Amino acid sequence: MSKINQVLSIQKQPELGLVCITTSDAVRFRTVTRKRLLQLTEIEQEKVLRELYVDNLKRLDKAIDFCYANGIKLYRMTSALFPFADTDLGEAVLHSMTEELQKTGDRAISLNIRLVLHPDQFVVLSSDKLSVVENSIKILATHALILDMLGQPRSPWALMNIHGGKGDRTSQLKSVIRDLPESIRSRLTFENDEYAYSSSELLEVCLDTGVAMVFDAHHHVIHEHLETYDDPSVAEMLAAARTTWSVPEWQLVHISNGREFFADPRHSDLITEMPNCYYQAPWIEVEAKFKELAIEKLRAEWLSANVPQFSSVS
Repeated sequence: MSKINQVLSIQKQPELGLVCITTSDAVRFRTVTRKRLLQLTEIEQEKVLRELYVDNLKRLDKAIDFCYANGIKLYRMTSALFPFADTDLGEAVLHSMTEELQKTGDRAISLNIRLVLHPDQFVVLSSDKLSVVENSIKILATHALILDMLGQPRSPWALMNIHGGKGDRTSQLKSVIRDLPESIRSRLTFENDEYAYSSSELLEVCLDTGVAMVFDAHHHVIHEHLETYDDPSVAEMLAAARTTWSVPEWQLVHISNGREFFADPRHSDLITEMPNCYYQAPWIEVEAKFKELAIEKLRAEWLSANVPQFSSVS
C-alpha cells in the first residue's frame, strides 16, 4: 500500500489545509520584480534567479516542516514559488536543481503532506483571445513541471486548481481541456466562482471532461444569493462535486467567510461560520487572512464539537 493510500485508509475527519504563508514569519517567500530583473544582464539575471530559487526551495522545506509540526496535512504552495520559471532562463535554472527539488518533494511525501497549487487568476482557458489561452497553458505547463520535479503524482492528489474564467464559453473551455498535455490535464481541477461560473455550470464541465471539481461554499452562496451555508444546495453541490473525483477521498473544498458581511467576497481574518455538511468533506483549504490561527480556531471550536466518521460516497 502506498503512503498516500495509507493516509486515506485511516482518515477519520476533515483535514484543514494551509494556504501559502503563515500569519507569523514562519512561512514566507521571496520574489523579484520584472522591472528589476530586466535591468540586469543575462548573467546577472541567472545569478539572481538561482539564488532566489534555492532560497525559496529552502523556505518550502520550512513550510513542510511547519505543517508537519502542526499536524497540517495539506499545503497550498504559492504560485510564485519560482518567479519567471516560465521563461527559458527560469526553466534552465530549475533543471539545474533537479536533485534538490526531488529531495524536497520526497520529504513532503514521507511526512504525508499533500502539496497542491492554485495558479494565478490570469490563467484563463476560456478566453476569447488565443494569446491568453496559449499563455495560460504555458503557465500551467510550468507548474506541472515543478510538480513533476518535486516527484508529485500526476493526479488530482497534487492538483492545480483554476477558475472557469470567461463566462458563457463552456464549449471553448471543454475543447481546450481535452487538448491539454497529460501533465496538466491529469492534475487540473476547476473551482466555482462568485460571478462567471456557478457550481452547477462548472459541475457540468467537470463531468463532461473528467476533471475534478473543487467546491467553494462561499463562492456558491454569493453566486446564488443565499443567506446561510446550510442552504440545502450547499450539501447537494458538495455531494455532486464529489462524483467528479476518481478517488472520492481526495475531494478538496474551500472555505472562507465574508469580511464585513455574509456575502462579502473579501476574506475575513478567521472562520466563524462553517457549512454543517463540511463535516463530510475530506480535505478543506482554509482561506482566511489569519492563516494558521484560523486553522487552530476551527480545530478548537468546529472539529472538536461533533465530527462524525468520514465515509466515502459510492
